[in-house]
Amino acid sequence: MKISVVILNWNTCALIQQFLPIVVKNSEGPDVQVVVADNGSTDHSVAWIKANHPEVRVIELGQNLGFAGGYNKALSLINSDLSVLLNSDAAPAPNWLPPLIAAMEQNPQAAACVPTIKDYSQPDFFEYAGAAGGFIDQFGYPFCRGRLFSQAEEDSGQYHQPGSIFWGSGAALVVRTRLFVTSGGLDTDFFAHMEEIDWCWRVKNQGHQILYVPESQIFHMGGGTLSYQNPHKTYLNFRNNLFLILKNQPGHGAYLTIAFRFLLDFLALLNFAANKEWKNALAVSRAHRQFFLQLRRYYLKRKRLMPLVVQKEHPETYQGSVVWDFFAKGKTRFSQLRFNPRRTV
Repeated sequence: MKISVVILNWNTCALIQQFLPIVVKNSEGPDVQVVVADNGSTDHSVAWIKANHPEVRVIELGQNLGFAGGYNKALSLINSDLSVLLNSDAAPAPNWLPPLIAAMEQNPQAAACVPTIKDYSQPDFFEYAGAAGGFIDQFGYPFCRGRLFSQAEEDSGQYHQPGSIFWGSGAALVVRTRLFVTSGGLDTDFFAHMEEIDWCWRVKNQGHQILYVPESQIFHMGGGTLSYQNPHKTYLNFRNNLFLILKNQPGHGAYLTIAFRFLLDFLALLNFAANKEWKNALAVSRAHRQFFLQLRRYYLKRKRLMPLVVQKEHPETYQGSVVWDFFAKGKTRFSQLRFNPRRTV
């Protein structure tokens, strides 16, 4: 299988200079191509790549299409069987690609797979963005194995088991290139955050799998675009999470879930206010307003997607509340949840 490692760049010259040489060194192979898709950068990063890494293919998109739009356009121009959506602040470990390629070859129903994502600054710990694979609870809250909310676990091999997950992180997501393109790619209306979860849920509903491959590892710096406490990130996460449920949860249960989420989100707003995090509290309120303003747009997307659903229930959904378990019961580790989603591949 031919595979392209695609890094999306927008004025991240310092990160490109730091991480691209590692990507090139650890991605060698006759069927491997490293690609930088540039979103109209003005910081001389493209010139640096061409001068220092002529073996890297540069796709100049000419303008900033964002994370979703940039990858959608770039992958439409790539002919490889597989493509890796790789963040510009990620350092792959040696020999990271063969296990990922093998997993996709051995599992034709897999639409995507992900490596273990570790913390670049603390290599023994899982990283915020994806850790050991993503899951979702019955109320639509995404979470990771190896990282619940702000609590990242040390990797002691406790999750070194391949299997099916609910979603894979866009920090390092291997996809079947043609399937990605024909499925519509990432939803550009999300702008940022959770668009990869939306895509994973969409293709899972259509009968595909998302796999976790622990034999492969990358080390991710993280937080390069927006810090985890940034109010705009809070706004996008709360807004996009509601859109995620409306678009992808089959049946009338989606509306009940959204109604319950409004209650839980209001409690989150009160918690932000109690801690005098006024900007984050306002971000939650703004997210709810925007959800209603764009409700018709996403309802029409739902109507287009629901006839394509062939699998309504997924064993990778936690039939509990990760919010309640974490904040009320003090469960800070994935292994403390009564949840064993592993399905060996």
